[in-house]
Amino acid sequence: MSLVAEAFVTQLAAAEPWPENAALYQQLKEEQILLSDNASSLAVQAFLQMCNLPVRVICRANAEYMSPSGKVPFIHVGNQVVSELGPIVQFVKAKGHSLSDGLDEVQKAEMKAYMELVNNMLLTAELYLQWCDDVTVEEITHPRYGSPYPWPLNRILSYQKQWEVRRKMKAIGWAGKTLEQVLEDVDQCCHALSQRLGTQPYFFNKHPTELDALVFGHLFTILTTQLITDELSEKVKNYSNLTAFCRRIEQQYFEGHDKDSSAIAARSSKRPLLR
Repeated sequence: MSLVAEAFVTQLAAAEPWPENAALYQQLKEEQILLSDNASSLAVQAFLQMCNLPVRVICRANAEYMSPSGKVPFIHVGNQVVSELGPIVQFVKAKGHSLSDGLDEVQKAEMKAYMELVNNMLLTAELYLQWCDDVTVEEITHPRYGSPYPWPLNRILSYQKQWEVRRKMKAIGWAGKTLEQVLEDVDQCCHALSQRLGTQPYFFNKHPTELDALVFGHLFTILTTQLITDELSEKVKNYSNLTAFCRRIEQQYFEGHDKDSSAIAARSSKRPLLR
């Protein structure tokens, strides 16, 4: 199919209304999914809830390999498959749903800058902890990541992913960091987010944007995921307005909704996803 034809098909898909059977795919939530992917999936779920767009969460052991970008989550809407929060936000916007249309250009630029901060600091810290902290790798990451597969495939896939992430860490200058330095980066990110949020209900006052969905996805997952130690979650707990922010979004957009359609159901009772 030519680029023009592909663009035409995409425009037609965007013009179609949001279907009732839209699905979001992620890894198995009880025994397989890791902190970073869980956070990214929850961010997308929160964003869709804020847009009042129904989506059913489907857990598949091979979700990572089903995704067009190799990353989760991805959504299947009509005949379209879109992965990761940024492209999903744009796809949803093309269907006439946007959380940031009320912002001016300066605010939109600020929102994007804070989203970059979260991705560059919190997401990278989560990946570092999962794949570069030796104790976490051996006790949590390798067993969970390879859990759906038989030996030796489970080990092969885990080491392959570990090599891929560590290569990325080296490229961005994180490979030589200590865990203490990474935790300090997390604290600095939380401090910046706490300062921006202040006493407002959301980052841009009364209405949530995709920034709120992204921050919630990462902070809530950090707060409710059991790791080797509590050092990561304690960094978030130091900022009471951030923990209140997470609770506010949980109550407004997840509690009382269809429990089967949201991965947050497993965490609303504070059950850990990583054991």
